[in-house]
This record gives sequence, structure tokens and C-alpha cells, in this order.
Amino acid sequence: MANLLLRDRDAERVGINWASRFVQRQPLLKTVLSRKYDYQRALCEDPKIIRPWFDLIRNFTAKYGILTDDTYNFDETGFMMGQIQPHMVVTRSDRVGKPHVAQPGNREWATVIQGINALGWAVPPYLIVKGQYHLASWTHDNHLPLNWRIAVSKNGWTTNEIGLDWIKHFDQSTKTRTKGKYRLLVLDGHESHHSMEFESYCRDNDIKTLCMPPHSSHILQPLDVGVFGPLKKAYGRQIEHLMKARVTHITKEDFFPAFLEAFNASLTEENIQGVLEELDLFLWM
Repeated sequence: MANLLLRDRDAERVGINWASRFVQRQPLLKTVLSRKYDYQRALCEDPKIIRPWFDLIRNFTAKYGILTDDTYNFDETGFMMGQIQPHMVVTRSDRVGKPHVAQPGNREWATVIQGINALGWAVPPYLIVKGQYHLASWTHDNHLPLNWRIAVSKNGWTTNEIGLDWIKHFDQSTKTRTKGKYRLLVLDGHESHHSMEFESYCRDNDIKTLCMPPHSSHILQPLDVGVFGPLKKAYGRQIEHLMKARVTHITKEDFFPAFLEAFNASLTEENIQGVLEELDLFLWM
């Protein structure tokens, strides 16, 4: 633009540093690094795409008489057992580069499937760890609540079989709190959430499901937006405490009590309600 204006005046082109110096002279301007953003996610922020989703929920709940008390959302997230979260540290003003913080070397993966209710309470979590056998000591020795569920898979990830077991866990955890005939479960498009067995179990147990629009979890999924982040930060703090106690390798026996502390600190009813209100996800009901 500057060169076009100068060309009309028969003046010389601006120099290579003109743009940066121009910004420095303007108190209302500053430079920042751009952030890569998935094109499909950007498209989903169009109100024309999001509005039909809320219309669908409104019509769906009206059709089946589903109450706010019986509305749920769930998602899953992964943890590296020995990973801590980046945090602010104080260093010398002349230091170059980012400071290093030691963390345990165990990069074993664990998955957490978590559900929340529209009123703000959390469904007991479902934990998946790598292994072949489930050990009863994981629950008893680590004082985990008896209504928590632990499963194993060859890599610590979700499978169709685990997805089916989770929906049974969800059913058992919420059936006694149901106020109406149907429960609504809002979910994503993961294969394990749409297997024939999963959908058949839902039909047989009066659980209605709705799938979020693709690539929209960053704005519609309350667990992604404001729950999993604080949970992982709280877990990272627990791992830091273990590091200070000279625990340099995080085992499953370390993971479970650390996760329990993080869960109790972050998935409070107050915190979940705050996220839901900020997101306005369930306020259409």
C-alpha cells in the first residue's frame, strides 16, 4: 500500500525496514506471530454452520421431552504419565533461550473418558492404561472411588470394546439420577462412539445421542474448551511434587493417585458450571 501511494507521487519505494519502523512509531500497533489454524475448524466458526446445530438440539430435546437434568456431554483426552506442564519461571534478564525443567522419562500413554452433566456435575471417570491385565490393587491401594472404572488396552487408547464398556459405565452412573424418560448424550465422531454395539445399547436403554458437527470441538466441546486444560495442569503439578520427592519414573501406581488429586481439584461442580455458562452450550434449553 505504501509503495502504491509513493508511486502516484513519483517517489522512491520504501526501504526493507519501513514496515517494522512504522509499527514502532505507532503506539496503537504491535507485531505478533501468527498461529496456524486448521481451515476446517475456521469454517465451523461460521454462525451459519453453528446455528443449525443448536436448532437441531432444541428440536431434538423438544421431540423427546429431554430435560436439562438428563443432558450429558462426554469426550476423551490423553495423558503422558511422566509429563509436566510448561510454567512461568524467573531467570536472569540477560538469559538467552527458554529454561529447561526436568521431568520423568516415562512417556506411557493413558486415556481418560470423561462425561459431564448439563447441571455441572461430573460422571465418574473411565481410565484406560496400557497393559494386558487389570489389577485390583490399582483401585484399592490408591484409594480410588469404587465408582471409577479402569480398563486396559495394548496402547492405552480407546477401542470399540472399551467404548461399549464406557456406555455401560455411563448408564450405571446416571440411571438413578434420571428425571425423565430419555437421557441425551452429546458426543463426537470417534469410531468407538458409533459402533453397532454402542448404538444398540443406547437404543435399548433410552439413551439418545447427537453427534457434534465435524471440526467444531474447539468451540462447542466444553471439556475441550475449559475442563481438560485445568485437569492437565493440576496433574502436571502432582508430577512436579513427585519429582521434588525424587521420584524419577512415573508408574501406574504413581499415575492413579496423582490423577485422583488433579481430578478432585479441577472437576468441581463450580468449575464445570463456569465453563458451561461461558460457552452457553446448554443455555438454549
